[in-house]
Amino acid sequence: MTSTFYNEMKLGEVNYRLSATTDSGESLVLDLLGSLDSGEVIADGRLRMPVEGGATVGRLMARVLTAHTRLRPRPSRHANANQPWTEALDADLRTAWLTASEDAAPTLVRSLAETMQRSTTAIRARLAKVGCDPDVPGRELSATGATLLGTNSGAAQGKT
Repeated sequence: MTSTFYNEMKLGEVNYRLSATTDSGESLVLDLLGSLDSGEVIADGRLRMPVEGGATVGRLMARVLTAHTRLRPRPSRHANANQPWTEALDADLRTAWLTASEDAAPTLVRSLAETMQRSTTAIRARLAKVGCDPDVPGRELSATGATLLGTNSGAAQGKT
């Protein structure tokens, strides 16, 4: 008697469809199809094995496909993410913070993050390194604040 089991799953950008068919009590046939939402086929294959190997091969395939998805680089939402900070960028950030208007710290941090194309976390961390209090726009970081935030004492004076 022939029996077939189908399963579909999306991993990352790829839709996978796997069917397992037993054509006898001794043989199992796995058919795999991987396609993008556009319909482009990017994975296709057939594997024939003894029935008792199915569960082990299934776990192996799950590990491999999951690892493959994790290995693909993910685009950053921020164009300058992971780019080094230059002295000019540090100076621009420091000046923008110390000459800030009436904006609240979170609003100003978001604005600077958008302008500098970095995350808000990166902006807050860098503010302390350039001697600015990341919680109060317009204020330099005190020596105590620098110690609490783990920056060097030169940063509290605007030196990096």
